[in-house]
Amino acid sequence: MSKTDFKTKLKAVSLEDANEAQKPLLEKPMKQMGMVPNMYANMVNSPGMMETYAVGYDHFRKKSGFTPVEQEVVFLTISITNGCDYCASVHSYIAANMSKLPKELTNSLRNQEKIKDPKMSALSTFTKIMVDKRGYPTKADVADFTAAGYEEKHILEIILALAVKTISNYSNHIFHTELDEAFAEGKWPD
Repeated sequence: MSKTDFKTKLKAVSLEDANEAQKPLLEKPMKQMGMVPNMYANMVNSPGMMETYAVGYDHFRKKSGFTPVEQEVVFLTISITNGCDYCASVHSYIAANMSKLPKELTNSLRNQEKIKDPKMSALSTFTKIMVDKRGYPTKADVADFTAAGYEEKHILEIILALAVKTISNYSNHIFHTELDEAFAEGKWPD
């Protein structure tokens, strides 16, 4: 449920209604997933925003140096911290079905509880610090993060994930994006 009373009057864009700038951006997920997620149908109202999101997301997934499990820890932490029900739900679905997060880890992230795995705990904690402190970590914050086995380069990758999730989270907030049936098993909050 959205936490704002504002809802944009912009409508979701279908493949049939897409203009020449929007159509290729919607054809790609259709080809990859067999569907156009509601979030993409909304975000494509701004083709530049949608393309920026897609390129950044792809770079994070393929070149961040984080494992798929670590990527979901970062994305779930950001989405839950930002209160984005849609992205938290979708990333919970991806965590279970694609990235193979242990259910206990996913539940700890979703419920904002203590994470038993020290490395995943450090990753989630540092990611949340970056959100909460608007990119101003302290030396101690960074020391704790690097002591867990991460490098300063990973801070930049978290910033990339923050940029991508800010685009999707904030867009979902103003659209009040409904969760696609395909991702229903990940619904958050429960």
